[in-house]
Amino acid sequence: MDLIRRLFTAALVAGVLSGTAASVVQQATTVPLILEAEKYEVVTPPPATAAPTTTAPAASHAEGHQHGPVREVGEGVPVTLDEAMQRIGLTIAANLIAGVAYALLLAAAILLAGRPVDARRGLVWGMGGFVAVSLAPSFGLAPELPGMAGAELELRQLWWLSAAAGAGVGIAALAFARNRLVIAVAIMAAALPHLIGAPHPESAEGAVPPELAARFVTASLGSAALFWAILGSVCGWLMSGVVEPAESRPALRVQPGAR
Repeated sequence: MDLIRRLFTAALVAGVLSGTAASVVQQATTVPLILEAEKYEVVTPPPATAAPTTTAPAASHAEGHQHGPVREVGEGVPVTLDEAMQRIGLTIAANLIAGVAYALLLAAAILLAGRPVDARRGLVWGMGGFVAVSLAPSFGLAPELPGMAGAELELRQLWWLSAAAGAGVGIAALAFARNRLVIAVAIMAAALPHLIGAPHPESAEGAVPPELAARFVTASLGSAALFWAILGSVCGWLMSGVVEPAESRPALRVQPGAR
């Protein structure tokens, strides 16, 4: 019972701290980029114009420039303080829930591994989680801004799950497996989703500028790395007494004359 209590305590504290830190960083990095991208979500089509006449070609040419596509602010952009605060609150809540959930998975993996852990080793575990959950899937499906073209959501979610699970299996095999065949199979499992290819739309055209999308990918991966670093370090630190090194366990003593 004490083991489960310490595991849930470590997951709760690590999840809250990492989720809070990620929320603060996102407000300064990814959120401004999302708000900027949402301005490109709604495009007002140009109004119909009359056919150009031979008497006023210059005027008709000027009207063609005036009646081009007009970009308007998307509906998701907060326009009042209440909407902005509600959006910030939802972002923080989502990060906290995700932090606690990932911390539970990481704590369970540490417990199953049965290896001694501390803050430094927990950081390594956290970086493994970052590679599996964020970095490896981003090679096929990079973080996307609103307004970017994308394939069907179900297909992308299925591919992300397979890529993250495969990367996790591959990292675990490289870290703990001793059988070369097991390691080879795990590496193939990690590479298989990328060999099949992530689902993408037939046309990659989108209203979001490419440089804005590139900045968002960098900022998203940076905040994810910070999230996993804090989560792993805190979780390892709080679980340092749960899994004891083998040499610290009391050895079994054989009584003299015992058979």
